[in-house]
Amino acid sequence: MSANNLHPKTTNETVLAYAPGSAERTALIAELAAQQTRQVDIHAVVNGERIASGSHTDVCAPHAHARKLGRVHNAEAATIHASIDAAVAAQRDWANASLAERSAVFLRAADLLAGPWRARLNAATMLGQGKTCYQAEIDAACELIDFLRFNVQFAHEIANGQPLSSPGMRNHLEYRPLEGFVYAVTPFNFTAIGGNLAIAPALMGNTVVWKPAATASLSNYLFMELLEAAGLPQGVINFLPGDPVAVSGAVLARPELAGIHFTGSTAVFDTLWGEVGRNVSRYRSYPRLVGETGGKDFVLAHASADAGTLAVALLRGAFEYQGQKCSAASRAYIPASLWPEVRDRLVAMVETIRMGDVTDFTNFMGAVIDRRAFDRIAGHLQRAAADSGVKLVAGGRADDSVGYFIAPTVLEVSDPRHTLMETELFGPVLSVYVYADEHWPEVLSLVDGTSPYALTGAVFATDRAAIAQASDALRYAAGNFYINDKPTGAVVGQQPFGGARRSGTNDKAGSPLNLLRWVSPRTVKETFVPPADYRYPHMAA
Repeated sequence: MSANNLHPKTTNETVLAYAPGSAERTALIAELAAQQTRQVDIHAVVNGERIASGSHTDVCAPHAHARKLGRVHNAEAATIHASIDAAVAAQRDWANASLAERSAVFLRAADLLAGPWRARLNAATMLGQGKTCYQAEIDAACELIDFLRFNVQFAHEIANGQPLSSPGMRNHLEYRPLEGFVYAVTPFNFTAIGGNLAIAPALMGNTVVWKPAATASLSNYLFMELLEAAGLPQGVINFLPGDPVAVSGAVLARPELAGIHFTGSTAVFDTLWGEVGRNVSRYRSYPRLVGETGGKDFVLAHASADAGTLAVALLRGAFEYQGQKCSAASRAYIPASLWPEVRDRLVAMVETIRMGDVTDFTNFMGAVIDRRAFDRIAGHLQRAAADSGVKLVAGGRADDSVGYFIAPTVLEVSDPRHTLMETELFGPVLSVYVYADEHWPEVLSLVDGTSPYALTGAVFATDRAAIAQASDALRYAAGNFYINDKPTGAVVGQQPFGGARRSGTNDKAGSPLNLLRWVSPRTVKETFVPPADYRYPHMAA
């Protein structure tokens, strides 16, 4: 692919405030009202064609589970295979398109999303995925716009990376797409992640089969429509909702599989990786496996930390979007000297949190995503209530009568190896271990060794020596490490996101590192005047 050296540097999309009386607030309220009056048929989109199915899954609002927003047409076997065939058939023409041509599609999509589609995507994310106005804005609008624009900038930077050429020759690196198609498996919790997992490989010239999470299918389907409106050719991205086992089984059996772009649970990624390993001899090339999986993200406080800022970071890090972020603060380590003040501040703030219908802009929290999530988290709370080693500090309530509501909960544990400190809960539950101040060195080892994950983590301290000590001791405990800030909120182009250990392959979405995974470079050497004699000078008599 060729680069456009004149491509301008991009900047992050501005987060709109949605203050009372603002134009964006008025537009969003109107769109929310409109989307609640209709039900959308969410079809598979194969080579540009909408394909209906006899198998349906309802899309309901998490905060009002009786409210149906649409129905997903689960792809049947013939549709699944047609989707793969369409991706394979479209690959050559899309790969041969210039980087400038491909970029134009995604830059136009960014402008459409920043303008006339903004309220539409935000409203769908709020209603279908239970996000508040602000959480939808930073996700479905700003982060997705950033992915669209920054990916183009990164792709041009990659294309400009060329080797040296000696006199009499020219060396060139051609950043070819992978040979085959990419399978994008996307989660419910971020509309932006869903979109980026499909568009990042596509920008680099790959074609994609996109399997969205059922609970995010409304916003993801609208984004698919947005891409079509931006001029995406048919067959480049094929939208394939349906049973994940059936879809993955068919996809992973195809020899043309060139890669998997995944965000979801560690267990599911393990299954996909294992199946690729069993099938590896049948593939035309070794598939690229890129995954962001689980997390048990930590906040570690030193005795020198500021109690007020720490309490705010714990609340926002643990309870924004109901703790359903891969990066959410889930376990905290607080020194005994700070805990009473931090606890009191945290409890006082938690008691002011409004939780309810996300169309009420005064609410800070909504409901967890679905029945399965509610039952899982409520089960942990019930077991914690009966555990003598766990003290309820705040919250602890669960109510599914109208929506899947879990109150923001703070639990103090006496055992730092308690399951609440080790198990990913993916809900609004923060577990706290209070340690003796003088045990700071031991706690560093404890934080590093407690969880199998290594996604995000934060340290709070004003003592620079303590910060340096924590940064060194926890070097491999988090792929995104925060100093005096909550462990959530990575911004495209500023904090490339991803973790290692059991948290994934750490290929850093929001940076050139991720895009490099979707190319297979070819080195081309052209000699202008080839030698006419095989003999070298040292061979002369």
